[in-house]
Amino acid sequence: MFTPKYPTPDTADASLVRPLTGLVHPAACDCHHAPTSPAPAPVPAPVPAGRPSVQFTPGALVVAAAGGTALVLVVGTVLVSMLLAVAITAASVAICAVVLRSLLNHQHNR
Repeated sequence: MFTPKYPTPDTADASLVRPLTGLVHPAACDCHHAPTSPAPAPVPAPVPAGRPSVQFTPGALVVAAAGGTALVLVVGTVLVSMLLAVAITAASVAICAVVLRSLLNHQHNR
């Protein structure tokens, strides 16, 4: 669902397209004049590379590692503080329950 879907590469044959040699006329022109410049060699279609399109420099890797470390530290701090808040709340509720139970039992004994 979240993976990118790339279109299929163009598979058109490069020999089917004739490049223009002049400003107006194609290379196979039957006009009375010669072409103004020689026909350029056909450019082969680029082959998709097997390597990833994003390349990191050593500086970018250091920045990415530092950012990841900072993110882990911030998330860890937030989670530990939430756990500590829950633990303190549970301890205070337990102490209140013990005090109330003691008060209610002491009242029934008299």
